Amino acid sequence: MPIPTELRRDPQARLLHVRWQDGSSSEIDYDTLRGFCPCAACQGHMVSEIRFHPPPRPVTPLGIEPVGRYAVSIRWSDGHSTGIYRFDFLRELADRGRPPADEPPASG
Repeated sequence: MPIPTELRRDPQARLLHVRWQDGSSSEIDYDTLRGFCPCAACQGHMVSEIRFHPPPRPVTPLGIEPVGRYAVSIRWSDGHSTGIYRFDFLRELADRGRPPADEPPASG
């Protein structure tokens, strides 16, 4: 499992900078993080694939807290805070990049 050694918010660029245990680094923009929130309220129950839901804009992370040794929880400026972002999911989002601007919201 990829493990971050540093998470740093960059409010100017609207990015989360992640340094990984393997020495690599990634950037994930705030809208991507919030849009791919993995919680049941955003994705529904028993979902097989996490879909992008455009977030309210602009949204910023107000706090990032560890969840055990496998994830972080992000408290968002829109009041949302139930998503638990596993480290492997953060790496997947970093590798995926931004979703297309015209990607339609998922239904349901």
